[in-house]
Amino acid sequence: MDTTQIFVDGDWIASTSTTTIDVVNPATEEVIAQVAAGTAQDVDKAVAAAAAAFEGWAALAPKERADFLQAAADALGARADELGQLISDDMGMPMPLASMVQAGLPTFNMANFANLARTFDFEGEEIGNSLIVREPVGVVGCITPWNYPLHQVVLKVGAALAAGCTVVVKPSEVAPLSAYVLAEVFYAAGLPKGVFNLVSGDGPTVGEALVVHPRVDMISFTGSTRAGKRIASLAGEQVKRVALELGGKSANVILDDADLEKAVADGIGKCFLNSGQTCSALTRMLVPADKLEQVEQLAASTAAAYESQLGPLVSSAQLKRVRDYIQKGTDEGARLVTGGPEPLGDKGYYVRPTVFSSVTPEMTIAREEIFGPVLAIIPYADEAEAIRIANDSDYGLAGGVWGSPDRAMQVARKLRTGQVEVNGGAFNPAAPFGGYKQSGIGREAGTFGLEEFLETKAIQR
Repeated sequence: MDTTQIFVDGDWIASTSTTTIDVVNPATEEVIAQVAAGTAQDVDKAVAAAAAAFEGWAALAPKERADFLQAAADALGARADELGQLISDDMGMPMPLASMVQAGLPTFNMANFANLARTFDFEGEEIGNSLIVREPVGVVGCITPWNYPLHQVVLKVGAALAAGCTVVVKPSEVAPLSAYVLAEVFYAAGLPKGVFNLVSGDGPTVGEALVVHPRVDMISFTGSTRAGKRIASLAGEQVKRVALELGGKSANVILDDADLEKAVADGIGKCFLNSGQTCSALTRMLVPADKLEQVEQLAASTAAAYESQLGPLVSSAQLKRVRDYIQKGTDEGARLVTGGPEPLGDKGYYVRPTVFSSVTPEMTIAREEIFGPVLAIIPYADEAEAIRIANDSDYGLAGGVWGSPDRAMQVARKLRTGQVEVNGGAFNPAAPFGGYKQSGIGREAGTFGLEEFLETKAIQR
């Protein structure tokens, strides 16, 4: 596998670009690979291949498409340790967590989409004299992020292929290497030419060329809200379908009857997962004002243990961004409980796990997505105020509630967000994932994720 090439029409070919992009290990700051800095001409080739392959792929029986997806899932599972190490080197999550999360989740989802391709009812519903059929939307451009690089590719590609679509993938240029492994896996599985294509490169060049390409029927994007707005605007000019999984500033509401030790420990973990580089991270911890001091003590001791456990941030730019937010928190009057902007170590993009308290809802660190291990503890007077603060956000991606089961469920239903975990409920990779408000449009994973890539047709008889 030559990562300076692109994968188009079933084969590795040279990019029309004469330049490459360095891939840097964020723990060592060393260049570990180069990938092609793709061009609009590369995108044209890839889209043409996907368009040519679409009719034949869509015509396959769903169970035939499922066989290819299952073969890919089996191959990913067999390479879990290799993928974990590759992604750890690429974006920083420590081993063996990377094998479990960064390789395990996409393996599960690829197999789940294979199962859905076999079981989903594509054309069985009848309404009066109408037969309702579900058909693939067409050629899909998949633009994916660096924080869960293979997982986010599979959520799009697995669903799109199960639906009968063909795809062109632009992986993040910051952490692109696992997407190349997926191309290898599909090649080995004998996936028909042109069904899966990969063009590496940056967003303004490759990403925008995909979005505006007239033969691309849909864009599925995961990334920042700022970039999502740009994509939605460009796609809107062609009335092109978009699915957007964007940012978050999720609230973790700890009620006054919660088990504080469990709630705080779990909340710190959910905030610091992947060094805080998780869009659904529970970065706002809302606590009763009369329990603030106790929560601060628990948070300080729990967060301190993470200093030796967290991996680096993905890049020097991300490190600067997070340190600037930590400084802004102090400048705006939040009280630093632990951590801070000072460097952690001599090499690598490491930041100290940081907890602020006495944060007000108007502060920058309570409103903007930081994407680092920074927790904002916000006191509230009563349950009604907690719900108001939780919902007072431009985002609505995830959330948590801790308290007696019935009461916590009642509060969970009042949160304007796409996912809520009650008393530490486990993440379900088959459940729909996506958000309200500026956290995005549409859902990923499972049946809801598959349906994003389908058109609905009514045939009257």
